[in-house]
Amino acid sequence: MGWIAVGGTAAMLAVIMGMLVNGLTAFFVPMEHAEGWARADIASINSFGLIGLAFGSVVMGYVADRLSIRAVCLLAASTTGVCLIVASQAGSPWMLCALFFLAGALGGGTLFAPIFAYVGNWFPKGAGVAIGVAAAGQAVGQGGVPFLAAFLIESFGWRSAMLALGCGTLAILLPLACGMRPAPTAAVASFREPQLQPTLAVPMLSAAVFLCCTCMAVPLMHLMPLMQSLCISSTDAGGVMFVMLLAAIAGRVAYGKLCDKIGATRSWLVASALQTIGVLAFTQFGNMREFLLFSVVYGFAYAGVMTSLLVAVRALTPARNKATWMGIVLSFAWLGHAFGGFQGAFVYDLTAGYSAGFAAGALAGAGNLTLVGMLIWLTRPNARAPRFAV
Repeated sequence: MGWIAVGGTAAMLAVIMGMLVNGLTAFFVPMEHAEGWARADIASINSFGLIGLAFGSVVMGYVADRLSIRAVCLLAASTTGVCLIVASQAGSPWMLCALFFLAGALGGGTLFAPIFAYVGNWFPKGAGVAIGVAAAGQAVGQGGVPFLAAFLIESFGWRSAMLALGCGTLAILLPLACGMRPAPTAAVASFREPQLQPTLAVPMLSAAVFLCCTCMAVPLMHLMPLMQSLCISSTDAGGVMFVMLLAAIAGRVAYGKLCDKIGATRSWLVASALQTIGVLAFTQFGNMREFLLFSVVYGFAYAGVMTSLLVAVRALTPARNKATWMGIVLSFAWLGHAFGGFQGAFVYDLTAGYSAGFAAGALAGAGNLTLVGMLIWLTRPNARAPRFAV
């Protein structure tokens, strides 16, 4: 039953997180052309959705420790689908901001931290691979949703594309949510307590994931517009994103295995270093072939970031109220995504280019590397960090 739960989790994440994290990237240029909205205003829609994710991760992480996983998934699926349907008729960026905030708070925020805590509950030992497989579902969505959206937009326009995505979300996820079942109590009870006090671990993890996801958000939100600024078509740019995030499927599973082999924080350090270098590299390319080839390399490399940090957060937070602790830390991941995506668009409007925005993302990545290195030092075998006591 554990691997069935992982499969259901992967599908839920593919649809909901694929839309909320970077599904809007395919809508940037079409909205700009059709509605005359500024690039920063359009980026604000995604940022508000991610702020909603951050808010929902804290609140719903607490609630999910007291509700069934089925109720959590039903709320996430229905809210996301309805918000996308209503968003297809919105007349201003700020209406879309409000709708995406709601979808983030009660949709993705309801789902993300609880469902990864849920997967971990099925695998009290060697959870890295299981979390990696579940995270690979999100990678499928992050590649597939922009690709599908680009096709729908070119065929029917952005409003009809948004409507179709909302209806598809309800049709796919509501039946799936009804089939979610809780993990066995014995498995949940067998967690070992982490080495660090939560008063130290939670702030350090929160700061690290904020900087890590600030870096990650820049290419996730702005790689397609960057390619389109070089006269690469939206469908070709969407294809590059799809290839990159297909490579990320293998990467997330591979890094899950690496977490089980060398430890989650060390795996996170490796993945973050490659991600930081890769963000800078994207601004050096000028044609479709170069973007396509590097997207495979980068997709596999950066994929380990989310898998590794999820396993690290699970390992370094107390077993009691696991979804609550994960929700607090992961809220900073979505705040980082919101800030990174917005700053890339804001800098673009100021400079008419993406080089400075991508460089700022890489700088945030360097800050994350420093904090992860400190976590590795604090949790080394001969460290005398106090254990959490319950």
